[in-house]
Amino acid sequence: MTSSDLADTPVDLSSCDREPIHRLGLVQPWGFLLSATNDGTIRHASANVTEHLSLSPEAVIGRRLDQVLERSALHDIRARLQGLHGNHQTDRLFSLNLIAGQPPYDVAVHFAPSQVPVFVIEAEPSAPEPRFDAVGTVKGMMSRLLRAKDLTGMHDRAARQVRAVLGFDRVMIYRFGADGTGEVVGESRSERLDSFRNLRFPATDIPKQARALYCRNWLRLIENAEAAPVPILPAPTPGEAPLDLSSSVLRHVSPVHIEYLRNMGVAASLSISIMRGDELWGLIACHHAEPLLPSFQRRSAAELFGQLYSLQIESLERMETAQHDADARAAHDRVLAAVSADEDLSRSLQRIAEEMRQLIPSDGIVIRAASHIEHFGSTPDEATLNGIITALNRDDASRVFATREIASLYPPAAAQAETAAGMLVIPISRASRDYLILFRREMLHQIAWAGNPEKVATPGATRLHPRRSFEAWQQLVRGQSAPWLDAERRMAEALRVTLLEVVVRLSATVADQRRSTNDRQELLIAELNHRVRNILALIRALVSRSRESAETLESFVTVLNGRIQSLARAHDQLTDDRWGPVGLRGMIESEFHAYLGDSQQHRINLAGPPVLVEPQALTVLALVMHELATNAAKYGALSDRYGVVDVRWELKPDNTLLLRWRERDGPPVVPPNRRGFGTTVIERSIPFELQGEADVHYSREGLEAEFIIPARFVQLGVETPQATTTLLKRTQALRVSGTAMVVEDSTLLAMDAEEILLELGFDKVEVVGTVSAALSVLRRLGNQLAFALLDVNLGEQTSLPAAEALHAAGIPFAFATGYGTGLELPPKLAEVASVVPKPYRRQDIADLVGRTLGCDEEEAAGSTP
Repeated sequence: MTSSDLADTPVDLSSCDREPIHRLGLVQPWGFLLSATNDGTIRHASANVTEHLSLSPEAVIGRRLDQVLERSALHDIRARLQGLHGNHQTDRLFSLNLIAGQPPYDVAVHFAPSQVPVFVIEAEPSAPEPRFDAVGTVKGMMSRLLRAKDLTGMHDRAARQVRAVLGFDRVMIYRFGADGTGEVVGESRSERLDSFRNLRFPATDIPKQARALYCRNWLRLIENAEAAPVPILPAPTPGEAPLDLSSSVLRHVSPVHIEYLRNMGVAASLSISIMRGDELWGLIACHHAEPLLPSFQRRSAAELFGQLYSLQIESLERMETAQHDADARAAHDRVLAAVSADEDLSRSLQRIAEEMRQLIPSDGIVIRAASHIEHFGSTPDEATLNGIITALNRDDASRVFATREIASLYPPAAAQAETAAGMLVIPISRASRDYLILFRREMLHQIAWAGNPEKVATPGATRLHPRRSFEAWQQLVRGQSAPWLDAERRMAEALRVTLLEVVVRLSATVADQRRSTNDRQELLIAELNHRVRNILALIRALVSRSRESAETLESFVTVLNGRIQSLARAHDQLTDDRWGPVGLRGMIESEFHAYLGDSQQHRINLAGPPVLVEPQALTVLALVMHELATNAAKYGALSDRYGVVDVRWELKPDNTLLLRWRERDGPPVVPPNRRGFGTTVIERSIPFELQGEADVHYSREGLEAEFIIPARFVQLGVETPQATTTLLKRTQALRVSGTAMVVEDSTLLAMDAEEILLELGFDKVEVVGTVSAALSVLRRLGNQLAFALLDVNLGEQTSLPAAEALHAAGIPFAFATGYGTGLELPPKLAEVASVVPKPYRRQDIADLVGRTLGCDEEEAAGSTP
């Protein structure tokens, strides 16, 4: 198939988002492609293999790779494949001798999604550049990038350096907006070209499936838009999907995109993805008027630079977010301080409005609270405002909402755009639909598009074509305000909880007890939602980072479970102290106890004053201590019978906490050859999250570390002894067997508990989720029931009635709870019931069963069939 054939292929531009561009069955001609199954049998070959292997595609397909390629080259390729995990990962080999007596090739390898597992080999003639130092080049590029004074300067430096390395006529830094449009925010170009800086490109220029491929494949090259594509053989049979080329280096492109480049006067293009986490932030887009093929070395260096550049952008944006979060916390204090308990409602609302306008620029504010409405600045008239509020009440009124164009929500508001065109809405109670609304006036502005965005296609005889004009096209926008920035929305989200608290205070003087109760519930829900989101984000990060460093599924589960248990222990201590400061000594002891138990505590030396740690710092310190204890147990002083760990702390004159960790008398310490997630937690958590300091040394005699925690997170006090659970003591050892019962309203937790109890030796486990079902099992089985594990909280009821019935029947039972060790039980149950906190482990349940049934720990834990 030639490029003219592609041009004649009917293509409906309206269906571009559905075009299978990763399964076109074509590659570009500057290299060749082979695919093979795991046993080395070749399944596909590009039609141009004859030029490189002196064998026709028919002669290659079906043969083994070792009959076509040099064995030494194949050995290197399989070694690289071994390091790939899953699809969409690519590795490279440079100057590889694929064919005896022939010049070397540069090779890219990856696995392709397929019903039959296949891997893909793509090769191009090597163009070695002995004087090109890829590592030194990227290091120099990053050094110059970091000298930029602002984000715009950094984008321009990035574009200049990529252009210098790759040689393209134009290099653009192309950022995607929330609406999918792209804007050129940085540029380096040949003097003969017009600038595209600040021009916008419609979202339709890069369809959805193309953006998905950019997320998988960091670098994409079109060497010659006019070159005839090379088909992959054999052609798929009816019903068979073509080879998936999502991660292919040579993959050809859609005919629509070829025409798009032709209309721009571009013969060669290259793009490098700029990622922010898992999302596509933008592209480094390169264009050239002539065909251009940078060497594989230079392309690889540019790709590495793009990855580092992505991290730098993400770092700067996170710093900006952290600053806005700090501003929001300060605003919280100012808003609360601005409200006096003894002044009238109008005066309090005025103070709130003044603070809000300083935080988030606006032309006017309306506050509706406790059936009271206050206007400040430029706001809509009463009829329009009532219409806006009615429209808001029809939708979900529990979230912060922002729009540049109120008329899109309430069309009659268009008549007052000069007064209020855009709004930011902060709900401050759910029941009565009260709001704080910030308004902005209409801002007439022009958008410079690269061509008319409304004229995306021109009708032809049999098909639609991409637009031909890319000259700057000005669009005058009316009826919209200045945009609400992401930082302003985040600040509004953070202030919402504060405003809820303010409304709760004010409502005491203007509403009845029911209204106050509803608002307090809303405040608690908002605060709970905030904390749950933080916990879920932390768990997600632990899962992701633990997976990266795990070598097997079993090690991944073990490491992740240990880290989550550490968080659970810290959370238990917080709840025990009613979310107040927690004793540092108790937290450290709990982490060591997970590894050493009671009999080995003499190997830990703790010394320091009674220091209390604030809740916002406890989780960070607990994770750091957990990772240090884990490393000591695996590789350090606690990995043999002789080593000792000294942990000492003191409050410095400025009230900062100095915490020292010393390991001694253990095996010799060897610095890690790679930096895993645990090492990152130890070295970076305290500096990053608490703005403290961390200094870690891998001394041969033992690991040494010093941490400084800022004074705002610690205080001198009296450490409260950790609560202990009263355990049932029996003199007669009972055998672990018979039928057990689990009372749990969470299906997943119930399944876990059932599996653990079966592993411990119980013949059968009855699983129920309500008190009535538990009592039914008790009536049916009676004394045949050997043990019961009860979740305390069953949604709208507790399991205490079932526990009392079991106690009366003389059947051993225990509680599993998320309330921590601070669980309060009726006296008669507290005397006999053991408690295990959630999330629990198999060993926790084994210990619990052993204590409850009166058998020793080894008997319970070792009774698995």
